Amino acid sequence: MSLNIHAIRAIVRFELARTRRTLMQSVISPVISTSLYFIVFGAAIGSRMPQIEGVSYGAFLVPGLIMLSLLTQSISNASFGIYFPKFTGTIYELLSAPVSTVEIVLSYVGAAAAKSIFLGLIILATAGFFVPLQISHPFWMLLFLFLTSITFSLVGFIIGIWADGFEKLQIVPLLIITPLTFLGGSFYSISALPPVWQKVALLNPVVYLISGFRWSFYDIADVSLALSLSMTAIFLIVSLVVVAWMFKTGYRLKS
Repeated sequence: MSLNIHAIRAIVRFELARTRRTLMQSVISPVISTSLYFIVFGAAIGSRMPQIEGVSYGAFLVPGLIMLSLLTQSISNASFGIYFPKFTGTIYELLSAPVSTVEIVLSYVGAAAAKSIFLGLIILATAGFFVPLQISHPFWMLLFLFLTSITFSLVGFIIGIWADGFEKLQIVPLLIITPLTFLGGSFYSISALPPVWQKVALLNPVVYLISGFRWSFYDIADVSLALSLSMTAIFLIVSLVVVAWMFKTGYRLKS
């Protein structure tokens, strides 16, 4: 089956144009917020903390903070992108148009992931002004950046379909994703936790994302690279299955 490239391009352009119209909220605000983390934790507090496995605390924070922004922005971009057509009623025109389910998902998820990757690279470049950076494995860093953006854009897409009000778009990111990211080793290595809490932390899926991403920078990780990649792939597959089920059943799309 050939893809309707014109339809995909039109939806992606619309989504990217919306980002340009909300540049302060979409790009500048997350970059400023993350920069404050670098200043407060990296410079002020980090200078008084010992190194973590040979890496300064400020530099150690970089992968976790990028991942925090990546997860929240991927979900936010994708959820609002698909919810807005539902809110305005244009979703029915989209569903009746000669555009397949695959093309709809590719368009909205691709646009959200592209915006998140762009933001992550900006934050990475900004971090270089505050802390010394090294990227030991650029390929793996970009791969984790790409896979995480796609996966959580799919999660955001699911939330956007599920939500029946603007307030519900914020429930999962604020009450689930952000706490899991903070507890997933963004600001510390879970190896510093007591043995019991280390096992509990391994139940947190975000641990595997941050661990693999941090390994690509400094060759240090809380879990193996293979396990990080496997868990990321599982999250991606589960998200795809849920999206496919939603379109197959018409869940909150055709009612």
